[in-house]
Amino acid sequence: MENIETIKTEECNSEVENTTTVSNENVECEKKSNVTLLPFEEENVDFGTFCKSDFRAVKVKECIAVPKSKKLLQFTLDDGTGKDRTILSGVHAYYEPEELVGKTLLAIVNLPPRSMMGVESCGMLMSAIHEEDGEEKLNLVMLNDAIPAGAKLE
Repeated sequence: MENIETIKTEECNSEVENTTTVSNENVECEKKSNVTLLPFEEENVDFGTFCKSDFRAVKVKECIAVPKSKKLLQFTLDDGTGKDRTILSGVHAYYEPEELVGKTLLAIVNLPPRSMMGVESCGMLMSAIHEEDGEEKLNLVMLNDAIPAGAKLE
């Protein structure tokens, strides 16, 4: 790669340990943190059951806050079928609706529809959850935008 530089820790901040290699304008610093992972599930899922899960790439066409809910966002998604899919997700504490429009996310699309706050949600968006310094952190699984809507993930 061109323009690779090594940034010394004092150039990032006092919580950084060692050095970090960066490329061009993307300066990232590795921070020390107290990360706690949720425990792994003890019960195994048989392979046949897992294979029934239909994971698809979905494109966010619209995202709005659900009225009278502090947690829920309502996503209008392109799932590749030519028909909009609506999924509600409790991620408003972590994302503002406008920052998600245009993103490619990962959804499981063959769950039974579920009504929440009077809106039918048809699927679930996948996310990663952990605790950092005692605070819950959540990141939606975002895919490369080159992946078309409806692509099956295996």
